[in-house]
Amino acid sequence: MDKTNSKISIFVKAGYGIGNLGFGIVFQCIAAYMLFYTTAVLGIKGSYIGTIMAIGVFWDAITDPLMGYISDISNFAKWGRRHLYMLAGTILISVFNMFLWHISTAFSPAVKLGLILTFLLLLKTSLTVYGTPYTALGAELSTDYDERTSVQSYKSVAFMFGLAFPMVAGLLIFFRPTEQYPIGQLNPAGYSLMGTATSLLMILTGSLCIWATYKYRFNSMPDTKLQSIKKEKGGMSFIGAFKNKYFIYVFFGYLFFNVSSALIGSIGLHVFTYTFGLDNKGIALVMGTFFGISILSLPYWSVLSKKTDKKPVMLKCLKISSIASLLFLMAVLLRIIVMKFNFILIAVIAILGFGTGGLFLLPNSMTADTIDYEELEQGFRSEGIYYGALTFGYKITQSAVLFIVGILLDVIGFDSSLAMQSTFTTIMLGVILAVGSLAAFGLSYFSMNKYDLNKEKIEEIQSKIMNNGKDIDTEIEKTND
Repeated sequence: MDKTNSKISIFVKAGYGIGNLGFGIVFQCIAAYMLFYTTAVLGIKGSYIGTIMAIGVFWDAITDPLMGYISDISNFAKWGRRHLYMLAGTILISVFNMFLWHISTAFSPAVKLGLILTFLLLLKTSLTVYGTPYTALGAELSTDYDERTSVQSYKSVAFMFGLAFPMVAGLLIFFRPTEQYPIGQLNPAGYSLMGTATSLLMILTGSLCIWATYKYRFNSMPDTKLQSIKKEKGGMSFIGAFKNKYFIYVFFGYLFFNVSSALIGSIGLHVFTYTFGLDNKGIALVMGTFFGISILSLPYWSVLSKKTDKKPVMLKCLKISSIASLLFLMAVLLRIIVMKFNFILIAVIAILGFGTGGLFLLPNSMTADTIDYEELEQGFRSEGIYYGALTFGYKITQSAVLFIVGILLDVIGFDSSLAMQSTFTTIMLGVILAVGSLAAFGLSYFSMNKYDLNKEKIEEIQSKIMNNGKDIDTEIEKTND
C-alpha cells in the first residue's frame, strides 16, 4: 500500500470538512422546516406532504447506491472519479434548493403540490450527486488508518454545525417576528430568504472543498484481494450484512432510536410553536440547548464507554432519553404551567440532549465491532455494505415517520389556516412527539440489550483473525482456483 499520501495537511482536512457544512445545512433545512413550511405556510394537507416526503426518502434509498456505482466506475481525465460530480452537485443543489423555498402562496394547491414534488425530488437527487462522491472521497484522501479517522472528525464537526444552524441561527436570522407575522415561522418571505442564503452557502462551501482537495482527485483505493470471495459469499449485498446476528441488534436499535430524531425533525417545529407557544427566539434557545448539550456530552460518553464498555453506556443513554420523554409528556399535559416557566422545558430538553449524545456516538463504533465478527466468520470485511445498510435503514425510518406524521396531522385536526390551533390539537401534537419517542427508545433498548459483544470478546476475535491469517489466505486461494 502506498504510504506517500498517508499524512495530509490540516488545510486539506478542513477544506474537505467544510464541504459538509453547506450540505448539512441544506439537508437539515428540509428535515426541520419542510413539513411546517408546506402545511402551515403553503396550506397543503399534511397527508399529501407526508406522502411526498416519503416518496423523496424512498427515492434517496434508490439513488444513493446507484450514484455510488456510477462514481466508482467513472474516471474523467481532468477530474478523476469524484470531483466533477461534486461540482455538478454543488451547482444543482444551489439551484433546486432556491426553487423549493420560493414557491408562491398564491399558487393553487395542485400547482403547489406539483412544484413541491418536482423540486424536492430534484433537490434530493442533487444532494446524492454531491454527497455520495464526497463521502467516498474522504476514504481516498489518505491510506493511513488514524489519518482517515482525523479526516472524518472534521467532516462530523461540520455536519453537526450544519444540523444545528437551521434550528438555532436560522430562526434568529430568517424568522424574526414582524407586525404582520408575530410568529416569524409563518412568514413566507423568511423561507425565500433562507433558500437564497443556504444556496449561496452551498456554492461557497462546495467550491472550497473541491479546491482544497483537487490535487487528490486521482487518489483511488486499490481493489481488495477478497473481492472474489465476497461475491461468492454474498458480501456484496445488504443481505450479507443481515447474516451477522450482532449487526441485526445494532441495526434495529439504531433504526428505532432514530424514530425520535425523525419525529423531532418533522413535528418538532409544530410542537414548540403551537403546543408551547414559543417564538423564534424561544425555539432557537430550546434547540440550541439540545444540540449544545449533545455535543458537549460526547467526550463524557466516549470516556465512560472505555471504562464500562459500549453496551452499558448505550443502554444508559436510552434510559436517560426515555426518562426525558416521560418528562416531556408531563410538560405537554401541564403545558399551561410550562408556558409560564420556560426553564422547565429547557431542562427537559437538556436531559434529552445529554442522553441522545451517546446514541449518536456509539452505534457506528459498535457496527465496526460487528464487522470484526464477520471477518472471523467469513474471511472478509464489508464496511461499505454495513454502513450502507445503516444509511438505508435510517432513510426508511425517516420515510415511514414522515408518512405517518402527515396523516396524524389531519387526524388530530391540524388546520394550517389557523394561527392558533384547538386545545385538543395542540396537546396531541406534543403527545405524538413524546409517546412516539418513548416507544422508540423502548424498542431500541430491547434490541440493544441482546447485543453481547464487548471489549474482551472483540480482542479475542481480533487475536483469532491475526492467528488465522494464513488459513484465510489459503481459503481465498482455493476460492480463486
